[in-house]
Amino acid sequence: MRIQRTAQGPVADLLPIMGVVFTAFLIIGLAMPVLPLHVHQGLGLSTFIVGLVVGSQFAASLISRLWAGQHSDSRGAKYAVVIGLLIAAAAGLLYLLSLQFVSQPETSATILLLGRALLGAGESFIITGAQSWGLTLAGPQNTGKVLAWMGTAMYAAFALGAPAGTALYTSYGFFSIALATMLLPLAILPLAAGAVNAQCVMCFRTAAAQQAAHARVLNAGILVLLLPPLVLLTGFAWLAWSRRES
Repeated sequence: MRIQRTAQGPVADLLPIMGVVFTAFLIIGLAMPVLPLHVHQGLGLSTFIVGLVVGSQFAASLISRLWAGQHSDSRGAKYAVVIGLLIAAAAGLLYLLSLQFVSQPETSATILLLGRALLGAGESFIITGAQSWGLTLAGPQNTGKVLAWMGTAMYAAFALGAPAGTALYTSYGFFSIALATMLLPLAILPLAAGAVNAQCVMCFRTAAAQQAAHARVLNAGILVLLLPPLVLLTGFAWLAWSRRES
């Protein structure tokens, strides 16, 4: 399998992709600590609705994951990443729209829930495309390293996003979170568009055809990256339900 590389090697080629992953998950991290405050205190809705709004992103991400993978395989990993960024920006636009209906809490929460679901779909396209893209550039012999670098970018974004989101919400309200969600994907879009492209798309079938062991590592790596969002979703749902019953 031929793979296009720059003179600096595959590590340098991965940096723009890691930047895209970092930005995508920074957006998610910004909203995580402040969404319950906005929905429960700002809109005056129950903790059960908080759980629905927060969890809708992870549910949509789970549902759209296979679709994103098929899209990445058929249209190209870079194309999937760009589409994911555009979807994430659209989610930020829905966040902003929801603020126009604060006087109608149910309507505002419904629009916000749709925005969260859209962000989950965008995240699926970004992370699936980024992993396939990185594996194509670095080659199957570097599968573990690629997944490790992508995971590092993801969790660094979560670690920075939570305190940054809290600071933004405290100073400027949920409007700042919505604006960041819309503008950050658009700001990183030129980096993704200008990054080194691959001459072929690394998919599960290609990996399995070359070496079954690499396919198993790829599946395991994606599963590991999926587990934390699923645990968070389960925790929020349980917390919302227990408070509703009490």
